[in-house]
Amino acid sequence: MNTKPKTLSHSAETAKLRLDVHNSLTEFSAEQAAQWDALVQDNNPFLKHGFLSALEAHGCVGEHFGWLPHHLTLTHESPDGDRIVAALPLYEKHNNYGEFVFDQAWEQAWNHVGLPYYPKLVSAVPYTPAQGQRFLIHSQPESIGHGLFDAEQLQTQLFDSALALAEELNMSGVHWLFASPEQQAWLESHKRDYKRDNEYFRHDCQFHWFNQDYQTFDDFLAQLKKKKRKNIRQERKAVAESGLQFRQLNGHTATEDDWDNFSYFYQKTFIDKWSTPTLNLNFFKAIAQAIPEQILLVLADLDGRCIAGALMFRSDTTLYGRHWGCIEEVKHLHFETCFYQGIDYAIENNIQKFEPGAGGEHKIARGFIPVKMRSTHWLTQNPFPAGLARFIEEEKHMIDDYAADCWAHSPYNEN
Repeated sequence: MNTKPKTLSHSAETAKLRLDVHNSLTEFSAEQAAQWDALVQDNNPFLKHGFLSALEAHGCVGEHFGWLPHHLTLTHESPDGDRIVAALPLYEKHNNYGEFVFDQAWEQAWNHVGLPYYPKLVSAVPYTPAQGQRFLIHSQPESIGHGLFDAEQLQTQLFDSALALAEELNMSGVHWLFASPEQQAWLESHKRDYKRDNEYFRHDCQFHWFNQDYQTFDDFLAQLKKKKRKNIRQERKAVAESGLQFRQLNGHTATEDDWDNFSYFYQKTFIDKWSTPTLNLNFFKAIAQAIPEQILLVLADLDGRCIAGALMFRSDTTLYGRHWGCIEEVKHLHFETCFYQGIDYAIENNIQKFEPGAGGEHKIARGFIPVKMRSTHWLTQNPFPAGLARFIEEEKHMIDDYAADCWAHSPYNEN
């Protein structure tokens, strides 16, 4: 792959932008890593250099899992020193594993007419169906390069560069998954003339919990219908009476044994489902050091033994539930570990939203409500324009109906 730096044209020699394609973030200097992190909004843990580079350093991405890093950066070249002012997390994909936006039907259609669907480019965080920036932009780009840069320009340059890279490398397309609502809106409204007919927007649904300025868990329960409130209390009571004790830890307070236990739970969960675990103990320990205060590790102890755990992450505004596992089944253990402990933490720490991950209608009865998600898909060639348009429209109606049905079962009082 061609990773030769490209200098983008600007009228002033004092304001040069260089486009780089990075096959690994582990090669960044400490200064470059800090510059990358300075582009991350809301202190999003999954976009931090420490998180993404740990995936690479500990074998969680790469050829064996079908995630090959091709991250883009725009660097301002100046006599005072180079500075990264914009970036796009980007991967070459050879399967759809760990994307959580399923496109097997598209792959089959491409193969049916003799076209390769893979490789493709994906802007996302591996194995992480959580909303966030995809275009990482300096918060004050106008202060760089004598005012010649602005956020719109940098974002457009990243978008155009991703499309050009896809064509240069003979990729089938570029896919932006779980972009923040603001950036998804930009992707849908931004006027682009270049192969605009090859751009599609897909729909999906998740379940999120929202903090309505609750001071206690009982404040949250008070907003629920009587039956739902009673059921949650019964579930929490049953867990408490079972003798389970819960610990909420971060990267500073979790011990080597704690990470050993959780890693085993995580691996066992995948193996029991005949699936392949992608994360490992060294990765967990690495992120505990890289972003310690953004980690919430919930561990459940019974009779002096650690039997279950859930790993969550936090930004400034959002708690993200990601992974869980156990070695002993206790009634309602999953709900307490993955949901109620997270809600407790969000209320105590004034976190506005809790995203517990993809799927699961069982979340509705426990206070999580449907939230529609969208993704952007740009194709280098489009053999089925009418068929894809029909697929997108039918999928949208299906998701709309599904979300409406979920809302009809909302656990909250009418007000």
